[in-house]
Amino acid sequence: MYLKIRGGTARNDHSSLCLSCRHATVVRGASLRDEIVQCARLSDGVNRITFPVTSCSGHVDRMHATISEMEETAWILRSDPRRNEVGFVKASSLKPRDRYVLSEDW
Repeated sequence: MYLKIRGGTARNDHSSLCLSCRHATVVRGASLRDEIVQCARLSDGVNRITFPVTSCSGHVDRMHATISEMEETAWILRSDPRRNEVGFVKASSLKPRDRYVLSEDW
């Protein structure tokens, strides 16, 4: 019989989640023990992490673009009925009122 236990003992062979999180500031020194990790998601002055994090409900991967970053690079399909044209324009070339802006919080 095979049992899989979820949330059991954390594995030590993985790096801390903070190293890939958008909300973390990681400062390293010359020694391996010289490391400061600050978390912007934590409040009440307790935002320094002193241990390798294996699970975090506020983790946001810094390699993934935010919605506002995607909006800046997006191409928007527009039609011009006067010229009878349809085409793409860069979102950054439009006025803010002409863009369809999604909220940051989904």
